[in-house]
Amino acid sequence: MSLDEESIRNRIQRLKSLPTLPGIFEKITGLMESSDTAAEDVANLISCDQALSARVLRVVNSALYGFPGRISNVTHALIILGFDVVKGLVLSTSVFDMMLARGFYGLWEHSLGCATTAGVIARKTNTANPEEVSVAGLLHDIGKVIIRIELPEEASRIDELIGTRELSVYEAEEEVLGFNHATVGKWLSQKWNLPDKLSDPVTYHHSPALSRFAPRSTAIVHVADSIVRAMGFGCAGDNLVTQIDSNAWEMLEISDPILEEIIVEVDDKLEDAEDFLSGFGS
Repeated sequence: MSLDEESIRNRIQRLKSLPTLPGIFEKITGLMESSDTAAEDVANLISCDQALSARVLRVVNSALYGFPGRISNVTHALIILGFDVVKGLVLSTSVFDMMLARGFYGLWEHSLGCATTAGVIARKTNTANPEEVSVAGLLHDIGKVIIRIELPEEASRIDELIGTRELSVYEAEEEVLGFNHATVGKWLSQKWNLPDKLSDPVTYHHSPALSRFAPRSTAIVHVADSIVRAMGFGCAGDNLVTQIDSNAWEMLEISDPILEEIIVEVDDKLEDAEDFLSGFGS
């Protein structure tokens, strides 16, 4: 029997314990919504939190974005990557902190692996703004984190179903909760006023055909999720490799030679990601 979806939604949307909310993240959002805001204004706000700014720069200079050691301050990051990407990175680093604090190391690795893979796919398929696609990959499974933190008893039942009946996380969540982590991701995206190019991949990475505002980015995150699962990097909560949606695959027009290039580059970048992961919490 499923839980009351509306009561769970209200409970999740009332959360005050999420890192950067309702403090610096909301301040950043407010600044970014003003047409008079300069990159220096946002950078100064982020830089007030030294730990946060250091972690944003660590992500920017990691193998994830291909700017190793080249971006020295938050203002430079904003100019190179844009407001939405840096806003997503602020949120992503906070989500990573939450995963670390709760011991969700496998999911942490999977999220970074998906982000890395999504960025590679975006570049290999000549998709605009690959950095934004990568941030969407970082955030795609945020709903899983919230379910585990806010609904621990139900999360245990979900794990039990995964183990005994070999269901996917998505299927087990639906059976126990009556909704899934992508639904929770949608609620959070609305609460945080994330742009469509980030919220659509978070909401529809299991059903990319439903994406209205960012179908290509959503298709990339969907494919990246499957590839990084197949490569065994991290753990998304089950040991299954999700089937790739044929329409998403056709949209991206990934030929066999391009797929081979993607796999080789991703494999190389994931080795670098191991070093990044080991140093992220320091």
